[in-house]
Amino acid sequence: METLKLYGFNNLTKTLSFNIYDICYAEKETSKQEYIEYIDEQYNSERLTKILSDVAHMIGASILNIARQDYEPQGASVTILVSEGELEEDQLDISCNDGVIKESVVGHLDKSHITVHTYPESHPDQGISTFRVDIEVSTCGEISPLKALNFLIDSFDSDIINLDFKVRGFTRDINGNKHFNDHKITSIQNYIADKTLSQYNVIDVNVYQENIFHSKMILKDLNIEHYLFDVKPNDFSVEKRKEIEERLHNEMLEIYYGRNMPK
Repeated sequence: METLKLYGFNNLTKTLSFNIYDICYAEKETSKQEYIEYIDEQYNSERLTKILSDVAHMIGASILNIARQDYEPQGASVTILVSEGELEEDQLDISCNDGVIKESVVGHLDKSHITVHTYPESHPDQGISTFRVDIEVSTCGEISPLKALNFLIDSFDSDIINLDFKVRGFTRDINGNKHFNDHKITSIQNYIADKTLSQYNVIDVNVYQENIFHSKMILKDLNIEHYLFDVKPNDFSVEKRKEIEERLHNEMLEIYYGRNMPK
């Protein structure tokens, strides 16, 4: 798309939000707890904050300030202030950079925001545990959250991904004409790496006239070995492995289609 010559500031708001689900089979109560502890360590404060910081730089923003707060019995918050321009090192305020984050990250840009939250949970009696990550990157101006899409997908183990991208507001060109989008897009899939797309089945639901784009993705192949926590396939009989595979597949389909499947 040809670069627009604008009157004033580009105030289009572009928001990318998605849910990522990682499914696991942990049958015993102790295994469920160990899985949650493992996930908590796997996506600990250091890694989540690094991901958030990388996203800010990737979309063309510079970090101004990081403030962190831990909560009891669990959870934490992180706020990152950034600007679109380059900063000198002595402009950074590190006075609030103490603390550790476990389960949530919130980053604020000067005109935008980034949020990351995690939700571990488990089925009461079927051994299925699910780890969900909610991410939203909302930008205003020329920077676009789509630049960080592949990086964010690659940063997490993802069995199911629900993606939404929308553009709100309008900006004017030098002739006073309104523009409700500043770049061509027909599907979020256009911005996902081919290697990633080859691993998933993908469905689109797009409302072009409203600049709303939705894609949902589910892994094509289910290898039970990748879903067992603290056990191996050979620890189960053939019949039990088949039962576990059916439970995992049913869980994934219910999340993917957003409804309970017939029993």
